[in-house]
Amino acid sequence: MTVPYPRLLAPLDLGFTTLPNRVLMGSMHTGLEELPGGFERLAEFYAERVRGGVGLIVTGGVGPSPEGATRAGGALLRTPEEVARHRVVTGAVHAEGGRIALQILHSGRYAKAPAAVAPSSLRAPISPVVPHELTAEEIERTIEDFARTAALAREAGYDGVEIMGSEGYLINEFVAAETNHRTDEWGGCYPNRMRLPVEIVRRVRERTGPDFVLIYRLSMLDLVPGGSTLEEVVALARAVEAAGATLLNTGIGWHEARIPTIATVVPRGGFSWVTRRLKGEVGIPLVAVNRINTPETAERILADGDADMVSLARPLLADPDFVVKAARGRADTINTCIACNQACLDHTFAGRTASCLVNPRAGHETLLRLGPTRRAERIGVVGAGPAGLAFAVGAAEAGHAVTLFEAADRIGGQFLMALRIPGKEEYAETLRYYGVRLAELGVEVRLGTEAGPGHLRGFDRLVLATGVEPRVPAIEGVEHPSVVGYRDVLQHGAPVGRRVAVLGAGGIGFDVAEFLLHSAGTDFYRAWGVDTTLSARGGLVEPRPGRPAREVTLLQRSPGKLGAGLGRTTGWIHRTSLRAGGVRTLSGVVYRRIDDDGLHLTAPGPDGTEPVEQVLPVDTVVLCTGQEPLRRLHDTLLGTGHDTGAVPVHLIGGADVAAELDAKRAIRQATELVAALG
Repeated sequence: MTVPYPRLLAPLDLGFTTLPNRVLMGSMHTGLEELPGGFERLAEFYAERVRGGVGLIVTGGVGPSPEGATRAGGALLRTPEEVARHRVVTGAVHAEGGRIALQILHSGRYAKAPAAVAPSSLRAPISPVVPHELTAEEIERTIEDFARTAALAREAGYDGVEIMGSEGYLINEFVAAETNHRTDEWGGCYPNRMRLPVEIVRRVRERTGPDFVLIYRLSMLDLVPGGSTLEEVVALARAVEAAGATLLNTGIGWHEARIPTIATVVPRGGFSWVTRRLKGEVGIPLVAVNRINTPETAERILADGDADMVSLARPLLADPDFVVKAARGRADTINTCIACNQACLDHTFAGRTASCLVNPRAGHETLLRLGPTRRAERIGVVGAGPAGLAFAVGAAEAGHAVTLFEAADRIGGQFLMALRIPGKEEYAETLRYYGVRLAELGVEVRLGTEAGPGHLRGFDRLVLATGVEPRVPAIEGVEHPSVVGYRDVLQHGAPVGRRVAVLGAGGIGFDVAEFLLHSAGTDFYRAWGVDTTLSARGGLVEPRPGRPAREVTLLQRSPGKLGAGLGRTTGWIHRTSLRAGGVRTLSGVVYRRIDDDGLHLTAPGPDGTEPVEQVLPVDTVVLCTGQEPLRRLHDTLLGTGHDTGAVPVHLIGGADVAAELDAKRAIRQATELVAALG
């Protein structure tokens, strides 16, 4: 019998132990580490991934000291009480036959606390805090903090630790000349600058013994000015190996880097070529990271010899059974990570519990239970957008008999528009997943059916996920032939001229602007200035974005920054991309009228005070001016006596709340309704 993905599923011999496959669950800070009762939730979170086949788990970052924690009150491992809490996690993982390593992360100047420390007193561009420069005595204490935490991790039942030496945190700050201005034995020449990570690894190995997994997360591509050269990266890798590391995990980009590293705009497996440059330079296994979201991508990376193991973080939020499904040859049933960051990293950096847009149970496994229903119902679902699809699949999995009505000739709803946006192509994977599950679960899908009361008789319950309808603003001339809606452009292929005004600068407006700017064949690395030869310090060269397809002006009525509501960790990508495309932006605009001359408006003058009347001589005006819940069917059903208690009617998704086409909220709401019915 042929084994699917033979390299991905092959064991990895580490000498003193053997991992069952080549899948590392990469570190993700969930926020559960700091919540009351969070370790019990965290235990089930990890146990579910072990049952799903993961070879080795790395936890979210735990600080070696209070000043090294990610924020005040952040996760630590220093006391017997904390050791006992961590045993809840390791015990659950071992009970399922898994292995788990604790990541030890010193935040350095990224710490969100006044007590932040660093090799030099230099503020990070993404932090308001000027860090304290560590003294030589404090550096020695920091090394001891790492070693003590590692020893306590072993006592707590962990199978290993990962030393976080990447992403611009403390260790990385010591290595880079740009952030290390010291003149003592911890700064200056490169051997001095890399002394801290080497000493930490040596001391940790000394304290934990030879039969303990020691992963070093090495920044192989800093993507910041003054970052390391390839020669320096190789030198550090060799020194860390000699000091006792078991595995070298790849780090790509500092948090302050202005180049995307994990968003959907990054090609799948788009940085494995960096890991490959260390092949033959060290003798320990190498781990490739970033945008590895399918078994096919992972298998290719291993087959090409780029790495010995692959790290999947967000893909295991999206589907904890990723490895098991791959091993069964059913990759088509994997709920693929779409790299949106909306419920994972955006939550983490906002101090909220990390989860997943396409899998709201992630991080909430003990709270959002979707077991078999106690009483099967016949449920009619209207609308096959994200909310309707999530509910239909979840309800069918629970044992309900589900019929799904959709007016269009295919499932997807708003996702059919989203997947056309450059950088959002992965949304097609979510629709593929739902399509497969609907068929497997026997959901009756009636496409091309505008459901009315006559279609909905005989059900025990109705769920309306009828979506939204675009809002048309009250602007004189809005019916002019030059005016089109965002749905006309993205869904129906309406022609758009060379000069375009996009009205509305929320998420939809930014997406439409990106769509209109995009030129086919744009190279990610060239456009963002990534040196694929690794000859430039930090891996940076001058960005060379492609020539924009159109001249676009993006406008909003409210004053202030455009795109203020965009994702916390991806909004800057969209703004940077539009700037590179020469998009003109205007806020505080009053729309006067639209006619043959173009868009007439009033906008603040160059000094930001007196409004100035002007005309934008555009060929096309695209309306991205909001949307309203589409509730006509709901209103009709209420008028015919539904929702009297005999046949409950539920509104979910955009039909309930239309703000910004929030797929995260829609899918979560649908999943919560399934749980409530159970």
